[in-house]
Amino acid sequence: MGGAERNARKKKQQQRASKAVVAARGTSSDRNKVIIGVVVVVVLAAAVIGGVLWSSKSESDDSLANPPTVTGISAPIVREGGAVVVGEASAKVTLDLYEDFLCPACGSFKKAYGEQIKQEIEAGNLRVRYHALPFLIRLSDPEGYSRDSANAALCAADAGKFWEYHETLFARQPEEGGPGHTKEELVKLGTDLGITGDAFKQCVDSGAHEQDAQAELDAVKATGKFKGTPTVMKDGEIVSWDDRDWLTNLVK
Repeated sequence: MGGAERNARKKKQQQRASKAVVAARGTSSDRNKVIIGVVVVVVLAAAVIGGVLWSSKSESDDSLANPPTVTGISAPIVREGGAVVVGEASAKVTLDLYEDFLCPACGSFKKAYGEQIKQEIEAGNLRVRYHALPFLIRLSDPEGYSRDSANAALCAADAGKFWEYHETLFARQPEEGGPGHTKEELVKLGTDLGITGDAFKQCVDSGAHEQDAQAELDAVKATGKFKGTPTVMKDGEIVSWDDRDWLTNLVK
């Protein structure tokens, strides 16, 4: 729904509230003024809350209707169980990146270093094993978005669209504690990216790769070094990415 319709709706709410205020002022009884005044406050509060909820839902619907523009990557991509390997085998550096599509810090990491990682992969300097983990599985409402999105990303890898799907999930990252994308929406994200046929939908709906994703989480936890997402590792050791030049220094 467009901005003009939103403004018209807001204007009507304000007009109704204004009429209520005038009615309150024109009443002779003080007692009635108090009662009507309370009603006005309730009406105004309901209008504001309703407007916020309606606006938020509209923005969410608009986001689903207008997918972000994402581009592919010029590099080999291979799914290996619950991990997806992106880059040339001859790359100078291989990193393991453990992430969760619900994790806010992962979203921040992606914004800060995603483009540089892509450039280094395409230059042949870097290879990354992406591990999408069902780590924050209880921090969505309803629970399970971390698991569903990790599974869907692996399904997208089977369809040859892992990179685009991975980028889209972060571009449309839901808030932690709120509802994630439903399985139906996860399927639509894939079809919007050009995935055709029934295999992808069946993979998402059935949770075909849920055990693969869980196995990646269990394996990294077993190292005793995993503290949360995002985690970057090289040769089994934690890589600190606090320094803005951490990646540049690694691939020198």
